Amino acid sequence: MEHYARRAIATIHQKYHEPLALDDLARSAMMSKFYFIRVFQRTTGVTPGRFLSAVRLHAAKPLLVHTSASVADISAQVGYGSASTFSRRFTASVGLSPTEYRRIGRDGTGEYPRITPLATGSGPLGSVTGTARVLGSSRSPLHIGLFDSPLFQGQPAAWTKLDGGSPFRLTDVPPGTWYLHAATLSARPSSDQWGDSPLLVGTVGPVRIGADDRTRVDVVLRQEDWTRPPVLLALPGFRSRPARPRTAETVCPADSYRGPAMTGYRTPRRRTAPDRRLVGI
Repeated sequence: MEHYARRAIATIHQKYHEPLALDDLARSAMMSKFYFIRVFQRTTGVTPGRFLSAVRLHAAKPLLVHTSASVADISAQVGYGSASTFSRRFTASVGLSPTEYRRIGRDGTGEYPRITPLATGSGPLGSVTGTARVLGSSRSPLHIGLFDSPLFQGQPAAWTKLDGGSPFRLTDVPPGTWYLHAATLSARPSSDQWGDSPLLVGTVGPVRIGADDRTRVDVVLRQEDWTRPPVLLALPGFRSRPARPRTAETVCPADSYRGPAMTGYRTPRRRTAPDRRLVGI
């Protein structure tokens, strides 16, 4: 059923600046809303609304760095009706405010501030160890963290950077349910006109970690494909490329499906009627 989700994802990438509704996306996939949500989440690991939100925020990044448009204008260009809502969600997801992201992205270094994990409370903490296997070769440090979201965004609960070698260890992990995200840059030059390298990414989750638990999690990093929501967190050394036109084929090539973006997904059992609009975008 992935070809139905592919149609909806192509619609999101092409029309994210418009007020898309669940009815619109389900119609583009030619299925009912309830079944569409289940197929979409099983394919991508997130709901259609969260995928749309990630695409909108990601589209704002190159506009902030490579254009002189105001934050208010950019928020409208990527589909937000309120500049304050856009700024709040951009800051929470990317780790920098829109103006901070613009300033740092234009200073020529592309080095964003180091990522600081959430403060841990009192009580026993867990740890995670494992290996990170990269399909291909990378030319940058490998970043690994535990997050409370299936999206690669926000402040991690634990974080590390590998300069070489694949074994990793995350300590002082608060008890809870987390998603392990990993990212690096490929050593293979991109074929697009901007000359940047593609991201290599991997996600595992949800992973339940208890107090004093020592949990093993192995992750495989591969080039981003159409099933994955964009990486939103500002990572040191990861440049923001100028925006370029999106087409259904470049966003969702027919032979690019690699299965769900993450493990551990369970299809929802309850069918609650969703609002027509993608609430929370």
